[in-house]
Amino acid sequence: MSKIKCQCGHENPFGTVLCEKCGRPQTEEAKKSKLVDMRYEGSARRSQTYKRSFVDKIWNFFSSVKVGISIIIAVLATSAIGTIFPQKLFVPATTDSDIFAYYEKHYGFAGTLYYKLGFYDMYNSWWFIILIGMLGTSIIIASVDRFFPLYKSLKKQRTKRHRSFLKKQRIYAEGTVAESNNSLAKAEERLKELRYNVKTEEGALLAEKGRFSRWGPYVNHTGLIIFLFAVLLRSLPGFYVDEQVWLREGETRALPGAPGYYLKNNDFIIETYSKEEDSTFGQAIDRVGTIVKNYQSDVTLYKDAEGGLPGQSDQMEFVKDFSIVVNKPLNFDGFNVYQMDFRLDELKSMTFQLTEKETDKSFGEFTVDLLNPERLYQLNEGAIVELKEFYPDYGGIEDGEPVTKSPIPNNPAFIFKMVTPSKPKGEMSFVAIRQTLETKVNDYKVNFVSAETRDITGLVVRKDRTLYILLLGGIIFMIGVAQGSYWNHRRIWIQKGEGNELVLAGHTNKNWFGLKKELDKVKLYADLPQYEDRHDTEFDKEGKKGDKS
Repeated sequence: MSKIKCQCGHENPFGTVLCEKCGRPQTEEAKKSKLVDMRYEGSARRSQTYKRSFVDKIWNFFSSVKVGISIIIAVLATSAIGTIFPQKLFVPATTDSDIFAYYEKHYGFAGTLYYKLGFYDMYNSWWFIILIGMLGTSIIIASVDRFFPLYKSLKKQRTKRHRSFLKKQRIYAEGTVAESNNSLAKAEERLKELRYNVKTEEGALLAEKGRFSRWGPYVNHTGLIIFLFAVLLRSLPGFYVDEQVWLREGETRALPGAPGYYLKNNDFIIETYSKEEDSTFGQAIDRVGTIVKNYQSDVTLYKDAEGGLPGQSDQMEFVKDFSIVVNKPLNFDGFNVYQMDFRLDELKSMTFQLTEKETDKSFGEFTVDLLNPERLYQLNEGAIVELKEFYPDYGGIEDGEPVTKSPIPNNPAFIFKMVTPSKPKGEMSFVAIRQTLETKVNDYKVNFVSAETRDITGLVVRKDRTLYILLLGGIIFMIGVAQGSYWNHRRIWIQKGEGNELVLAGHTNKNWFGLKKELDKVKLYADLPQYEDRHDTEFDKEGKKGDKS
C-alpha cells in the first residue's frame, strides 16, 4: 500500500492518523476532530490497514476488543453453567454409564442434557479448551496489533511538533511572555526537579515521565497468556492429574494417573472424641452425638519392578508404608495422595447354610465373596449349591426380572440352585436380605448365617506441574495491574512562536488533575501563559470518548 506523505515531507505508513514527525493530522476525521485521539499516538495499526487476504480477516477479527470481550463473556457463562450441577470429579461413580445414570436420577431431564452437552466434565471438554485457545489468540493478536505501533511512535517521537498537533491537545495555552528564552529555561529547570525527562530542540521542549505505565496493559496480557498456556497444558498427559480412587481394606489397586504405582489399603481408622478423655468437647458431643478426631488410611505403596511385567503382584517393588490423614498426604515422584472420603461397613462376604426344612439337618456352610463370587460350593454328603445369578445392589423387579442398581454390594441378592442326593435335579431359591422367594415349595433352604464387612477409603491422586507457571502468570499480571494503575504517562510540550510567544500543550493517559497540579508549579515558576482544560469547557464534547488511553 502507498505511503502517506505529510506536508513536512515525511512519508508515513498507510493508515497513519498523525504524522510521525510533526504530528499533523493525516485523515479527514482527525482534521475535523477538535481533540486528537492519543491512545496509539495516531500510528498505523495492522488491523486498521490490511483488510484483503484471509489472514487479514482473521487478524482483524481477533484484534477486535468487542470480539475479545465476547469470548470472555462466553468463558464466564460456560464456567457458571459448569457449577449448576456437580462436575464429574465429585460424582460417586466408576464408569461413564454410572455417571450418566447419576445425572439422570438426581436431576432428571436437565441432568441428562447437562451430561450430553459435556458440562459434566466441562473444564476438560474440547469446546471449552477451544474457547480458552480463542481467548489466548485474541489477547496475543490484540496486544501485538497495538503494542508495536505504540512502542515505535513513543520511541521515535519528535520534540518539536506542528502547532496543529498542539492545538488538538486537551491541555493547551498560547500567549506572549516577557522573555521566552528565559521562561523556556526556567520551565526546563522546574520540570527536571519534578523528575521529568526533558529534551530540547530549536526552541522546543518536550518533558515526559511515566512512559513505562503505558506498557501496563501489555504486561497484563503477557501474564494472562502465560496463565492460559498453563491451563491448556493441564489437558496434556503428565502435566496435571486429579483422580479419585476407592480402596477397600486389604485391596491393592493401580493408582489412576500414576502409571506403574500401586497402593494397598492395610487399614482405615476413624477416631472420635470421648467425653471422658476430652472434656472440652463434652457439650458438643451431647448435642451432636459424635465428633471425629481423625480420619486415617494406613497404606503401602508399590511400584513395578524393573524388568517385570506391569501389574504382576509378585513382581512389585515395595516403596514405603505411610499413614494418610487429612492435610497430611502421601508424597512420591511429584504426586500427592490425599484423604478425601470414606465408607464404613461395606459388605465383604456373606455366609450361608444349606438345611433340610423338615429335619433342620445342615449340609454345611459356604461363604460368598461379594466382590468375586464363585459359581459352585461343595458341601457335605455330596450337596452342591450353585450361584445362578448375583445382584450386588438389588433394586426390585422390572419387567419380571430382578435388577441391580450398581455393582457395589449395598443390598445383595442371589438366585441359588440347591442340589442334594434326594434332589439331583436341584431346587431354585431367590435369597435377599430379609427376603426369600421360591417358585414352588422346596424341601431345602439356604439360611443366612453371618456377614463380614470392611471399610473403604476414598483418596484423591493429584499432580500439578503447571502450578508454578500459573503462579508466574499471576505475578506478571499483578505487576501489570500495578504498573498501569499507580503510574501514568505525562507529557508537556512548550514551543516558542513569533517574538516572545509561547505555545504550551499537555497530555496524560489518566489523572489529569495530577498533570494540571504540576503544570501550575511550572507556570508560576517560569511565567508561562495560562492554559485551559478543554474537558471543562464546551470546546469539544467528543473528546470525552476518545482520550482515555
